[in-house]
This record gives sequence, C-alpha cells and structure tokens, in this order.
Amino acid sequence: MRRLEQGAKLVVASHNPGKVREINDLLRPFGFRAVSAGELGLPEPVEDGATFAENALIKARAAAQGAGLPALADDSGLCVDALGGEPGIHSARWGGPEKDFVMAMRLVEEKLQAAHADTPDRRKAHFACALALAWPDGEAEIFEGRVHGHLTWPPRGERGFGYDPVFLPEGHDITFGEMDPEKKHAMSHRARAFEKLVAALREASS
Repeated sequence: MRRLEQGAKLVVASHNPGKVREINDLLRPFGFRAVSAGELGLPEPVEDGATFAENALIKARAAAQGAGLPALADDSGLCVDALGGEPGIHSARWGGPEKDFVMAMRLVEEKLQAAHADTPDRRKAHFACALALAWPDGEAEIFEGRVHGHLTWPPRGERGFGYDPVFLPEGHDITFGEMDPEKKHAMSHRARAFEKLVAALREASS
C-alpha cells in the first residue's frame, strides 16, 4: 500500500454531516487534516455498485480525482437477517429523498412486524462498513468491518445518527443512539474497518 504521511490532507468523500463527523473523530488521533467533499463543493457521484465496497470505491475515486488529493470514502449500512439483508446498500434510500431516518427506521420495523420477527433472535442485524482510500491516479485500497447485534423498538437515544437508535450491539443493553460516542467509535463497524486501514498505513510507513 502507498504511504500516506502523518499530517497529510485528505478528503472525506461524503456529504453526510454525521458520517463526516464520525470519520473525522476516527482520523484526528492520527494527525490527518480532513476536509469533506461537501465543503469542497464536489458533486455526489452515482452510487450504482452492487456492494458496499464497490460504492465506497466509486465515491473515493470521484473525490480524489475532483480534489486532486487522497480521499477516504465510507459506504455502510444496516443488514437485517429477517429481511434478507435489507436495507443493505440501500440503507440511506429507505429514508427517501430527504434521507429521513425516522421514516427509514419505521419502515424497517413495519417489515419486521410483517415478518413476525418479534424476538431478539429473529431481529438479528449487523452494520457493515467498507472504507476505500483512493489517490488521484486511481490507486485504491478497501478495508471492511462489521458489528453484530439486534434491533429494538421504539428508537432510543439521540447521540448517533442513521439507524443507531434501534441497534443494540451484542453484549450491550443500550443502543448506539444512547451510547457515548467514544465508546461507539471504539467498537463500531466503521471503527473495525478503520483499524484495518490504520494497520495498513503503519505497515506502509515502517
């Protein structure tokens, strides 16, 4: 993997303020200077990949080429076992054009009720994340992570974003929406993918 110097400037290829904030929190201890694609006025590319990894690559390469800087993109979502892995790569789309996650969470719950998924064992789910780090010349690397748990209803907590208020991670009795952000960052799907990215960066610079 190509070396990325500590203190290097890179683009967070997202227009989602919650996601940008979380990625910046993960980057900060490593000294990278991050700017979001939204701040740079970069357009959002069409995400027509079939997997989280493909969509992350699309976003990272578009931002890297548009800004002329290394770019880090995340594609992530909620995968519910009883719904055949949905909403999956379409997690944001379930919130409609306004990305209304209150509506998206309600839609997931309605589908679970229709499937008679009324016990924790039948409400298993996981968050999946693919991180893509791309350079302006098109070179890129992918790092993936997951965190497993089950869904609860009604939503609880206002500290996270997206589907966090209905997700109870394994071994915990509070949702990601109730959890202290630092605690969530230490165990989330994004954090697990980020650990792999950091390990690769350290290996490249050693």
